[in-house]
Amino acid sequence: MFRIALANLRFPSTPGESVALAEQAIAQASIEGAGIICFPECFVPGYRAPGKKIPPPDPAFLERAWSAIAAAAAHANIAVILGTERVVDGKLLVTTLVINRDGTIAGFQDKVQIDPSEEGTYSPGSGRRIFETGPLTFGISICHEGWRYPETVRWPARRGAQVVFHPHFHEAEPGGYIRSTFADPANTFHEKAVLCRAAENTCYFATVNCASAGSPTTSAVVRPDGTLVSYQPYGKEGLLIADLDLTLATGLLASRWLGCAE
Repeated sequence: MFRIALANLRFPSTPGESVALAEQAIAQASIEGAGIICFPECFVPGYRAPGKKIPPPDPAFLERAWSAIAAAAAHANIAVILGTERVVDGKLLVTTLVINRDGTIAGFQDKVQIDPSEEGTYSPGSGRRIFETGPLTFGISICHEGWRYPETVRWPARRGAQVVFHPHFHEAEPGGYIRSTFADPANTFHEKAVLCRAAENTCYFATVNCASAGSPTTSAVVRPDGTLVSYQPYGKEGLLIADLDLTLATGLLASRWLGCAE
């Protein structure tokens, strides 16, 4: 069994608060016995959604933030998947920073498939990779990628990932459906896609969102057979803790993929 934590936290009011909230969640996840914690999309400094007052991209701030969070990871002896952003060749990317349990940097997984609504703010990254911590091999598919591009989940599953983490950002829109049950048939397709991503690849799928009033999606963990392990109550801030039997994540269906004829 391997214990994971999903940081279903409130949207940070400032970039500085994003770091403080991340440090607190890392410490709490360690107390809970988790081996890894995953944060929502662009949690540091905050996702640049319409109506959010996020300061302009600041590479120096990001470097300081990453160092502080890496130190927190080392102190807590826990691996971290930090939803963040970075500037590469003058372009702003959505990314995740993966930090090892000893505080060293494992690397980045950038968001390759960006949503059309993001094109004025973010640029697409390139490349995919898998990561390891202890007995866990995992991949990352960020928000729009996991909802709309199943290939971004199949890629790591075919390369041994037992879990694919899915940091995302999703807040309520005016007049939107108010949900209370995970994958409610009356809700949008998003949470049904979460079940599919796990079942179609025979791997665990762990999705994490910020906590907000009327949130259209919440943080959840799904088994390799597409059944739900657990989900965070909608709008409730806190850590979602789940114990995963890694022997169930065989990747069988992903490994049988033969491709499509053009």
